[in-house]
Amino acid sequence: MQRNVLAALFLAAGLAAPALALAQTLPANREQMQLSFAPLVKRASPAVVNIYTKTRIKTQRPSFLDDPVFRRFFGDDYMRGLPRERVQNALGSGVVLRAHGLIVTNAHVVRNADEIQIVFADKREFPAKVVIQDDRYDLAVLRVEAGDERLPFLELRDSDTVEVGDLVLAIGNPFGLQQTVTSGIISAIARSGGSVTESGFFLQTDAAINPGNSGGALLGLDGRLVGINTAIYSNSGGSVGIGFATPSNIVARIVEAAEKGTRLTRPWLGIGVQRVTSDLAQSLGMARPQGVIIRAVAPDSPAARAGLKVGDVLLTINDQPVDDESALRFRLSTQAVDSTIRARVTRKGQEETYVVKVTAPPELPPRERTQLTGRQPLTGVTVMNMSPAVADELAIEPGQGGVIVAEVPQGVFAAQFLKAGDYIVGINGREVDSVATLRTMVGTQPDRWSVSVRRDGQVRTFNFRG
Repeated sequence: MQRNVLAALFLAAGLAAPALALAQTLPANREQMQLSFAPLVKRASPAVVNIYTKTRIKTQRPSFLDDPVFRRFFGDDYMRGLPRERVQNALGSGVVLRAHGLIVTNAHVVRNADEIQIVFADKREFPAKVVIQDDRYDLAVLRVEAGDERLPFLELRDSDTVEVGDLVLAIGNPFGLQQTVTSGIISAIARSGGSVTESGFFLQTDAAINPGNSGGALLGLDGRLVGINTAIYSNSGGSVGIGFATPSNIVARIVEAAEKGTRLTRPWLGIGVQRVTSDLAQSLGMARPQGVIIRAVAPDSPAARAGLKVGDVLLTINDQPVDDESALRFRLSTQAVDSTIRARVTRKGQEETYVVKVTAPPELPPRERTQLTGRQPLTGVTVMNMSPAVADELAIEPGQGGVIVAEVPQGVFAAQFLKAGDYIVGINGREVDSVATLRTMVGTQPDRWSVSVRRDGQVRTFNFRG
């Protein structure tokens, strides 16, 4: 669509000529000098809103204020006058996607906000409430009550149709300067934005995106939303031409979840994978590195029932390339639970396509969320059994069981060596395979404790006296 529009513009201007002539051709009339994005902006900008938030933060009074000498000199009236909390203001952008008042923005724009105010381009203001927030994808859906009014909204475009070089517009609220429009191109697709979100899968653009643009619209030239502006790469805090937008196919899923009153659940395939490197591709007899090799298949999982096996190289899902773990997570995230996908794999040099019905991640075994007690090094730590459902909620790689640390309160002894997301794999030389086993182990009173913990694939052992 965009390429057709550009071709028509160049033809209308008499510019469909060889490269040398193109560089030397001048506009022949006033109309050729007035080509503009203005009609698109006028149509789309009413659906892009400014978001203002207030967060009340309780302040801790310095301990010296409770000193009797201090109180004697300054009195209780002075103490009562000290502020107990402060208000933190923040701003961002959002996009109306439903006429009845559903607005999508970034989760970090509204996180922990006590008040959210939506301001439209025509200066109308509405209070808003969070319907759903998903920190894994840094997305949130808000709702405003506009009565019988139909609000202006944008339609979503399939982000898989976006190509590098496509022209795009970014609309948002940079630095609180109210609605601002910038233009650029799609610089890359399937780009990793580091640890910005769990999916790590973005559209990259050189359209200027600055603080305050978060949650704003990235538009194609057809006026439909291709992404939600989410982050920038910058050493200064300002735009350097590297911006990241969450693709609209993820946005569509979270809006669907908000309308159903559920959370965004990524379908479960039931495999563990590893990116195919150059060395691995050579050992597999592949002409070049591509896809991910399946290193684990969960029993009775969708992948197992469809016939996928350990050692298969997964190349595409629904004809879209899967070249690393982030790409696999993203492709699954855009699918609905209980939908059917096409998985193309290569097995022993032969390519085959398998039809897989993906399901909701099961909670097997049950999580048994437990806070450990007693006189032992893990007192106060909350643990639970790992399962595909827990892995999806915590946005971590599924496929490994065991006991995971869910919470480590500040001040407990274990905070010196444990953090949430660690696996407790051994106590005093014995394997920990479940919460029940761990509870039994910490119920003993040995003279010495040995706790083995797996973090980032590495196992460390900590020793303590009883």
